[in-house]
Amino acid sequence: MSADPTLRREIPDATVARLPEYLRTLSRLAEEGVLSVSSEELAAAVGVRSAQLRKDLSHLGSYGVRGVGYEVETLALEISRALGLTEDWPVAIVGMGNLGHALASYSGFVTKGFRIVALFDDDPALRGEVVQGIEIQPFGHLPRRYAADPIAIGVIATPAVAAQTVCDALVDVGVRSILNFAPAVLSVPDGVDVRRVDLSTELQILAFHAQQKALAQGALAPLDSLDSLDAQGLASATGSGPVVTT
Repeated sequence: MSADPTLRREIPDATVARLPEYLRTLSRLAEEGVLSVSSEELAAAVGVRSAQLRKDLSHLGSYGVRGVGYEVETLALEISRALGLTEDWPVAIVGMGNLGHALASYSGFVTKGFRIVALFDDDPALRGEVVQGIEIQPFGHLPRRYAADPIAIGVIATPAVAAQTVCDALVDVGVRSILNFAPAVLSVPDGVDVRRVDLSTELQILAFHAQQKALAQGALAPLDSLDSLDAQGLASATGSGPVVTT
């Protein structure tokens, strides 16, 4: 059961962040031939409470059918529409190191509404290299490339020192959505959306949880029970040691 899309309320950011997880699970269920799923089953598969799932989906105007649940393919399409994945979003990647190459070669983009249209890097050694049928160009060609085929999303996969300059250039030509893999906080004007993917931060969070589990199991001694800490080691752990430039 779906409500008129024009009647939908604004979807909260927290709900938007969960919608891709719902969609991923629904896509898997569809591949397995599942036709319908209850809110309890879908919530358990995603790892949220069923009440939260029903609240999230109510923002889409979808309430399911009592005693039947949600039609898997219909709900997947509805979430795809809400996320804008039924459109064709042209994407440019700036920075063609190992990460940039991996992103450009990811086949999942094509099936999820994204189309890589441009690759940029100023390394002369990469000039003219072709990745998945797209030639790597100098970043100075960005305005010309944008004029030929406007870019909806810019992906920054450069070192941190270059990230803000790249971001500014993307914004200047008209890009309003940026995915930033560089370990840097970007400053952008109003109307530009930036999503930051910080792999080191995610690893540090996982390290924290691993440490907590080890402490609970007695595999590690609590920090305050240690007689002393090596000063240099503490400085390294807290980031207060000397800065080394390379």
